[in-house]
Amino acid sequence: MVEIKTPGEIEAVRAAGQVVAQALAAVRDAAVPGTRLADLDEVARSRLAAAGAGSPFLGYQPRFAPVPFPAVICTSVNDAALHGIPGRYRLAEGDLLSVDCGAVLDGWAADAAVSFTIGPPSSSDARLIATTEAALRAGIAAAVPGARIGDISAAIGAVGRGAGYGICIEFGGHGVGRRMHEDPSVPNDGSSGRGLGIRPGLVIAIEPWFLAGGQDSYRVDDDGWTIRSTDGSRAAHAEHTIAVTGDGPVILTAA
Repeated sequence: MVEIKTPGEIEAVRAAGQVVAQALAAVRDAAVPGTRLADLDEVARSRLAAAGAGSPFLGYQPRFAPVPFPAVICTSVNDAALHGIPGRYRLAEGDLLSVDCGAVLDGWAADAAVSFTIGPPSSSDARLIATTEAALRAGIAAAVPGARIGDISAAIGAVGRGAGYGICIEFGGHGVGRRMHEDPSVPNDGSSGRGLGIRPGLVIAIEPWFLAGGQDSYRVDDDGWTIRSTDGSRAAHAEHTIAVTGDGPVILTAA
């Protein structure tokens, strides 16, 4: 069931979204060569705790996962696209890191992600990250009253396909509210004019992730969580939680 939020409920999601934005900014500042991924998780935990927020990631166990997720952020490096578990790996100059973070504040959730390199990016990484961010902006721009979810999917897919990147639709955007994952599903590719009609009060996370090698397939590590490109090519992920208003989409996880 798709729940339409009231203006007050949207503001509650925005408050959680501000915690997410602060945590992501702190993690990005701490992500330097030699830093362990587990240390970045501690940075995020501290930010959530300081805000009085909980984590929708910690202990989360959807049907596909053999074990609950053990951290408050996902840290996916280089060929890892999604759901990387923060561990003892130390970041190195030139790594491409995607960080996904959520927060629950006063019973309301928000979710966002960002990708960046450790040190200056290569031209190929810069293009991949810029394209993923452009697809996010295109998806957000399409989330207007009177449009359909397929219009968001088509906008994201057009950007990614146009750049020659691989796109997997098994994991994509979703509704957000009392839970981190609610209806509707928002795939990262699709046909315009199809799907749920968009109206004011809809709160969703839009999250393109692209695979640089151009293949649409992925593999899952033995940990049951980490999703990697099958060809070893790099991946990037960008996400915001947004609300649809009568005046158009509003980003709730912007700094």
